[in-house]
Amino acid sequence: MINTIEVAKEIRRLSLKMVYEARASHIAGALSMADILAVLYSDFIKIDHAIPDNPDRDRFLLSKGHACTGLYAILAIKGFFPIDELSNYGKDGSLFISHTNHLIPGVEISAGSLGHALPVSCGLALAAKRKKAGWKTFCLISDGELDEGSNWESILLAPQLKLDNLTLIVDYNKIQSLGFVKDVIDLNSLNEKFKAFRWETFEVDGHDHEALKRVFKNSQDQNNKPKVIIAHTIKGKGISFMEDKLLWHYKSPTKDQFYSAINEINNL
Repeated sequence: MINTIEVAKEIRRLSLKMVYEARASHIAGALSMADILAVLYSDFIKIDHAIPDNPDRDRFLLSKGHACTGLYAILAIKGFFPIDELSNYGKDGSLFISHTNHLIPGVEISAGSLGHALPVSCGLALAAKRKKAGWKTFCLISDGELDEGSNWESILLAPQLKLDNLTLIVDYNKIQSLGFVKDVIDLNSLNEKFKAFRWETFEVDGHDHEALKRVFKNSQDQNNKPKVIIAHTIKGKGISFMEDKLLWHYKSPTKDQFYSAINEINNL
């Protein structure tokens, strides 16, 4: 059995290393979704690294493309490409740019501008329905991204089309680029909003692996309703001086901070 906690720790280590070596940013948003990715890719999403473009694969779309280091890390761990290739992150001429790049095996779409992946996910889920195909679509978005009207258009559309093969995951870490979500556009009660839009809703601690496994398992019923998993997370999770700190949306760690953070991750 795969130890998803160890997988999540490796996602955090690799993400931190990429950001540190490239003097890049967005590490805190990658850390908040590490446990979600570890559980989803280890136990639920059906995809084969040897055939990344298999038409029968499940689709995963990361809408918060700025947190791409987390996705690059899990794809490397799962064998889509050698882990050593992650050292090219942020370098001139590299495919591993600072937002998701669809030219990388396992990455479905390039993302940068927010609010795009859920509309695409609706299209993919509808295509599967019309083809009577069994594959599913998973889309992970940020909470701040719910300020985008394109997401709410999709949230209206998905239940109308009975897209019960679509699962939306909200990384609800409650911090967006320039402030706390409650101070920018307050989303509460997010669960009630999705219910009003006719989604089947689930709430979970996004860092509790057993709870995540239960909710992913329980959210796959074919009942004509799209599913949303509201995952309550902590931005910067796993590194004490980054946790719940707005500063780390953009900040890059110093050498001392990098080694301190690696030590904390190793001791999780």
